[in-house]
Amino acid sequence: MARVKHESRWYPLESEESVLDGLLRQGVAVPNACRAGACQSCLMRALSGEIPEAARVGLKDTLRTQGYFLACVCKPVAGTELEVAGADALRVPARIDSLTLLSASVLRVRLSTDAPFDYRAGQYVSLLRADGLARSYSLASLPREGLLELHVRLIPGGAMSGWLAREARVGDTVAVQGPAGSCFYVPGHPEQPLLLAGTGTGLAPLHGIVRDALESGHTGPIWLFHGARTPEGLYLMDALRELAARHSGFHYRPCVLTGGSRDVAEGALDVLIRAECPRPVGFRAWLCGDSGMVLSLRKKLFLSGLSLKDLHADAFLPSAPRVEPVGAR
Repeated sequence: MARVKHESRWYPLESEESVLDGLLRQGVAVPNACRAGACQSCLMRALSGEIPEAARVGLKDTLRTQGYFLACVCKPVAGTELEVAGADALRVPARIDSLTLLSASVLRVRLSTDAPFDYRAGQYVSLLRADGLARSYSLASLPREGLLELHVRLIPGGAMSGWLAREARVGDTVAVQGPAGSCFYVPGHPEQPLLLAGTGTGLAPLHGIVRDALESGHTGPIWLFHGARTPEGLYLMDALRELAARHSGFHYRPCVLTGGSRDVAEGALDVLIRAECPRPVGFRAWLCGDSGMVLSLRKKLFLSGLSLKDLHADAFLPSAPRVEPVGAR
């Protein structure tokens, strides 16, 4: 049996149990969201003991060397004694600056941070409430804008989205942790065609990446495809059409599965992409949103000739149900 020491107390782990699950089971509140090793909201730091290499996959070298690991995928071998601490040092205090509905199902949340926050448009952060509830959201803003912009999908029964929509107020304090992710624009090869495709709030990182590329002087054609089931799932259409009107090389293509119109194509996202960009050889691409769409489209673009090194994907994973500490009401 492995043991974990947290805040001067030892907690036993069951066979094949992760550090996160073991601590939650025994009443220790640890921030977490996806519980799949992707969002990094459950980062902890090892003060002593051996950490399985699988618990460090995807972390920056600077975090690895400081002993940080992902608690949700950390399963110490039997007999391990591991002393851990939270990742408070990585969290930046922030305040809610504004809350604006972009559509019936998408809330724009803008945050101001108490300290400088270095990131690239398109990366993602963990948003943490005062009670430790954490969710990961992509950044639609540009660093020069001064505020962090998140697009939050309003989910029936969603813990974080419900709080933001109904209870949170401008001025409320939260924290952000990150950034993480490799979905961002890197200057160079300004003539290279760019392809960006997303569904739902997968538009958030793409909106940031497009504006970053244009402000960086990208001269090649840029195609942005945004898909939804119905027209109600689309948002920022006016802003993106205005952006396309100002930049002749930027092409914005919204589409829906049902309810298309003269201005909105009807049909599957991959079909529209194939019609507009039949041979994506030499393109650079970013895919964000529903995990099934991202994985399927990634494969199709690769088979169409797009190099894997030029394919950047950010598949959104559903948040795991929240586990309340023992005795919570």
